Amino acid sequence: MAITLTSLTDLATLRFDDIIDVRAPAEFAEDHLPGAISLPVLSDEERARVGTVYKQVSPFTARKMGAALVARNAALHLEGALADKTGGWRPMVYCWRGGQRSGSFATILSQIGWRVETLAGGYKSWRGLVVKAVYDTPMTAPVVVLDGNTGSAKTEVLNMLPARGVQVIDLEGLARHRGSLFGSLGAQPSQKAFEAALAMAIAALDPTRPVVIEAESSKVGERRLPPEIWKAMVAAPRVAIAAPVAARAAYLTRAYADMTADPARLAATVELLRPLHPAEVIESWQAMAAAGDFVPLTVGLMARHYDPRYTKHRDRVAVPFTEVVVDDLSETALPGLADRVAAAVLALR
Repeated sequence: MAITLTSLTDLATLRFDDIIDVRAPAEFAEDHLPGAISLPVLSDEERARVGTVYKQVSPFTARKMGAALVARNAALHLEGALADKTGGWRPMVYCWRGGQRSGSFATILSQIGWRVETLAGGYKSWRGLVVKAVYDTPMTAPVVVLDGNTGSAKTEVLNMLPARGVQVIDLEGLARHRGSLFGSLGAQPSQKAFEAALAMAIAALDPTRPVVIEAESSKVGERRLPPEIWKAMVAAPRVAIAAPVAARAAYLTRAYADMTADPARLAATVELLRPLHPAEVIESWQAMAAAGDFVPLTVGLMARHYDPRYTKHRDRVAVPFTEVVVDDLSETALPGLADRVAAAVLALR
């Protein structure tokens, strides 16, 4: 039986024991349904080979080759990942369009006696729901943007707000990037995977309550914000944390300890700013980085690079603006700051 998903939240109600993605590993790596496990019935190389035969020889020959490969790989999964599944195990299986790969694997599993379902339309149908949510549907919950210059502890405060009754979307967490040139946290999800995570976060919102999103550019690292989300952020009222340079420099030195602990990475990142600043400025920053003078380096980066860009962006945005002034961004001070930000957000209702 094929299951048809009509909304992103349907998966949570179906209660399958496992969701099995039988597409090739590269397809799974780019994006997949939440919680899915990868049990490919064709490897990347096998999928390419079958596709070539389909185009250059005949569909019949390709299907015969594909069936043999699927059966062989299904046997490996039955003897491996699925060996300990009991008779009551209930999986859902999907491929790209809900066609031959998932159908073939599901047939094998059902013949064993498992209650297996397939996904009508496969991954393509899921992707359609994601696209509808983030590209075609305006934000339903009222958006409030959490603003503040670099080093204002916005992300940390944002993640304290749910405990204070405020719903949030953590774009940097979903994109696995801290937003700035210095913000890399390793490999980011693909654009499709980022959009899927964002769509699921939006689907979980209560549309009658405000949702707080941190101020970002239209990209978080290399991941682009879908237009409907970006439009809502541009038009949203803002609650801005205002902290002095010294407090922000101390916070950044603590928050970016991973960067300062890696001199080569820090120097390479500073070097990326060379096209934007005079050579003598870059050399002074590199000297500070090499000497471990991280606080003055941070002050210089804020004064000459980040703060002017924040100011320029704000000057282009005409929206209600609430400022939360704070002198201390230490770990012990942040819960109190989160209380004040939450109160400012709720006051906008």
